[in-house]
Amino acid sequence: MSRDPLVVGSVVGDVLDPFIRTASMNVIYNNKEITNGSELKPSMVAREPRVEIEGYDIMTYYTLVMIDPDAPSPSNPTKRELLLWLVTDIPERSTTSYGNEVVSYESPNPTAGIHRIVFVLFRQSVRQTIYAPGWRQEFNTRDFSQLYNLGPPVAAMYFNCQRENGCGGRRYKIHPHIRHV
Repeated sequence: MSRDPLVVGSVVGDVLDPFIRTASMNVIYNNKEITNGSELKPSMVAREPRVEIEGYDIMTYYTLVMIDPDAPSPSNPTKRELLLWLVTDIPERSTTSYGNEVVSYESPNPTAGIHRIVFVLFRQSVRQTIYAPGWRQEFNTRDFSQLYNLGPPVAAMYFNCQRENGCGGRRYKIHPHIRHV
């Protein structure tokens, strides 16, 4: 049984294929570093986070994708994946503010259920022009990576977000043929 929070939270599977983490990424909202599975309300993530990339080589560049795979609702994610932010050419040992913002930050604003908000980091083999997709919904991280030859992710993390007055944990489907005692 995997204890990797990306597997437990179905980020690996729904959004990403299994990968080996080879970079370090910190996501910081309001001076507070988030961890996988953190619960954050929309008011806490209204402004773009500070994303720090650790490393040793300032000649290495990264692409960051931020998506909501649960739009418009986890039980019916017809807009999967909703692209919330896309930044390219981020130098290693710096933050997203040094990169090229291709798609501006859109604050997560779930209206139904608990949404996973996922950050995926790719190491670029070259600096290249990456174009903004024509729309934010139905983005596909796997296809995007393939289109621009980015290879597998080098780091990823996610937090859970629900509307301001929402409460409770992630809902799982109850199977009618299984007796719950």
